[in-house]
Amino acid sequence: MTDTPPPADLAATVLALLDLERLDTNLYRGPRKPGATGRVFGGQVVAQALMAAQRTTDPTTRVHSMHAYFLRAGDETLPIIFHVERDFDGKSFANRRVTALQNGLALLTLAASFQRPEPGLTHTTAMPVVPPPENLLPLDVLADDYADHFPAAAIAFLRRPSAFEIRPCATPAFLQRAPAPAASHVWIRLRGAGPQDPAVGRGILAYLSDYALLSASLIPHGINMFDHSMQVASLDHAMWFHDDPPLADWLLYSSHSPWSGHGRGIARGMIHSRDGRLIAHVTQEGLIRMRPDLGPRTTVPHLP
Repeated sequence: MTDTPPPADLAATVLALLDLERLDTNLYRGPRKPGATGRVFGGQVVAQALMAAQRTTDPTTRVHSMHAYFLRAGDETLPIIFHVERDFDGKSFANRRVTALQNGLALLTLAASFQRPEPGLTHTTAMPVVPPPENLLPLDVLADDYADHFPAAAIAFLRRPSAFEIRPCATPAFLQRAPAPAASHVWIRLRGAGPQDPAVGRGILAYLSDYALLSASLIPHGINMFDHSMQVASLDHAMWFHDDPPLADWLLYSSHSPWSGHGRGIARGMIHSRDGRLIAHVTQEGLIRMRPDLGPRTTVPHLP
């Protein structure tokens, strides 16, 4: 049995993934994840593409939005190459396009917009009223409670070491078995010390934003990816950044799904700081195909 790495080491692994190597002007290489065995976590590719874009902009600007399309699954055992196009540099805004490549094929395309900070009219959506993280159990503890009620793959998923401590406010969206309103709330906190560089902090936020977001589109149907034979995959991912994330503390990730159909579902997320500041918005569309021919899931999907 392999010993679980210390929490600080898990966090350091994610930070190392965002430390891209510069190969040439506008060309970067993202390292592969240590101990890699399968498909690349979508949030990793998005975060690395954002880091590549940030490397080519004036440090006085900050990313305020990005839009990504997933084209192919990536291989964790290989590094990923990121090519950046410098589309525009203005007085207030800048735009970048990034293509993530592996074996000469595009895995993802990302467009990002950057802005120099300026004052303006301000309002925000109130943070949902949910139990505080201290009153909730983390996924690995919940695994013991669920062990007699869910498939082995689901329990292995809950127990899998993660760079983030995750505490759901109710039954996790990806384990729902009865139809319910299409909403989910989880508290997330980076294990270990957060990065000092705000640009890296935004990369970490992009990385975790892909966590279980699409699962919200399954809740109204009372199905989950462990009990049913399904093909689930992200198609696109959009994110709007409003404030720097306080990664040393808990973040509340709230998601809901306004629609599903034609084998696809849409989920929207809001990320609040513990003191109620709205940090980011996220929207994702993905495949939620029922596939009886695939058989029940036996492999463990990725945690961020």
